[in-house]
Amino acid sequence: MNQLQQRILALAAVALAAAAVKQIAREGSLRNAAHSRVLFSSVLNQNPANFTDVYNDLPALCWGLEQLLDQIGASKQKDVEITRYMIGLLALERRLSKRPAVLEQLGQRLNKLNRQQSEFSFSQDTIIAGMAGVYSDLISPLGQPIQINGKPDYLQQPAIQNQIRALLLAGIRNVVLWRQLGGKRRHFIFSRQRMVSTAQQLLRNLREQSEPEL
Repeated sequence: MNQLQQRILALAAVALAAAAVKQIAREGSLRNAAHSRVLFSSVLNQNPANFTDVYNDLPALCWGLEQLLDQIGASKQKDVEITRYMIGLLALERRLSKRPAVLEQLGQRLNKLNRQQSEFSFSQDTIIAGMAGVYSDLISPLGQPIQINGKPDYLQQPAIQNQIRALLLAGIRNVVLWRQLGGKRRHFIFSRQRMVSTAQQLLRNLREQSEPEL
């Protein structure tokens, strides 16, 4: 997998996080739990052996690739809400990148959460609450909060608030990865068609991987 493909997959994970936030805020849960699992895996795996180790289930990123293509491709299915969430995540990560002390705290707290999960088998709800706390403590204060649209009955539930914040943290983590792989805002203008064709090829490949053998 070349660097451009890796960069597009990281961006697809950002789109997946944005779409997952929208879905859970409106419906109270995710239709496919694999979407949150692959995102949370990308947050907690701070020292992957290689790029693909960041994600525990690459085919689960298919929905993210679909969402990304809807936003940057020729499709008329553009979703203003998902675009707004992605722009908000890009803006927060840009502020984070200028705060080395916050980045250091972020790494320390994520490593602690990883140990709690891998060594002490903390429950998934506890780990999600921990990620939500990291987002609230370290990311939210960096800039304008991302306003989430959804049903008030869901948005007022602490468990759903935690899931949304944890998903936003996953979005930030993947924006960081996208930038580390050379991602820049100007690519959305000057390299859009190349991004689209790469995302389409990745989507075809991952769909083939996920198809059962007969």
